Amino acid sequence: MTLLHIGFSNVLSASKVVAIIAPETTAAKRIRDDARENNTLIDCTMGRKIRSMILTESQYTFLSCVRPEALFNRMSANDVAEENSDKE
Repeated sequence: MTLLHIGFSNVLSASKVVAIIAPETTAAKRIRDDARENNTLIDCTMGRKIRSMILTESQYTFLSCVRPEALFNRMSANDVAEENSDKE
């Protein structure tokens, strides 16, 4: 199982991530409001600015202060490391 660090010692299972989106769009705000109403919103920003939203298979929405590009790079680095370990 590969873990994705989303900031402030918070990690997610990378295999459960469906999407990483920017929070500024109207659709993202709607998703955030719906998650808040359904009690499936998890704020991992520690009071910092929301820079990305992570949507998971289990319908939970995580808020992170890490940029979407940085999260994508971390996921890509994990994929490469996992492929290398599979070859050994």
